[in-house]
Amino acid sequence: MSVSEIKESTGPLLSASFFIGARCGPYNEDFMLCKENGTAADCLKEGRRVTRCALSVFEDMRAQCAREFASHYECLMRENYELAACRAPETRLNKCMFDKIGLEKVVPGAEGVPIHARKFAAYAEPLSRASQYAERQAQLAEHKSG
Repeated sequence: MSVSEIKESTGPLLSASFFIGARCGPYNEDFMLCKENGTAADCLKEGRRVTRCALSVFEDMRAQCAREFASHYECLMRENYELAACRAPETRLNKCMFDKIGLEKVVPGAEGVPIHARKFAAYAEPLSRASQYAERQAQLAEHKSG
């Protein structure tokens, strides 16, 4: 039995990766356990399940959150795949994916509130150079007066 390959470039793969993990984690765990206990040839069935699942995530993203998905992965490609530079489109994608598909971005091993969900994180909304300069000047003025 054959399964189509995932024909996505780095931008869409990175953008979708956490959602693929959220939906396909159990299939991937089965595949990894199979590989630990056998050869790659023994695990073709499990590998096809992982691929089918990942393809379903891309299909759902394009059907339900196409604009947000494209905005996020285009930002990633434009910003040299720097996640911190694309928090605004990431936030819109995360909301769409949760509201319409029921998938939530979870960062494995992260403790506390994830960076993408923090209201006042250092990288929550990238500031323009002018904004950064103005903010720093205000901090310096406050320090001098205090």
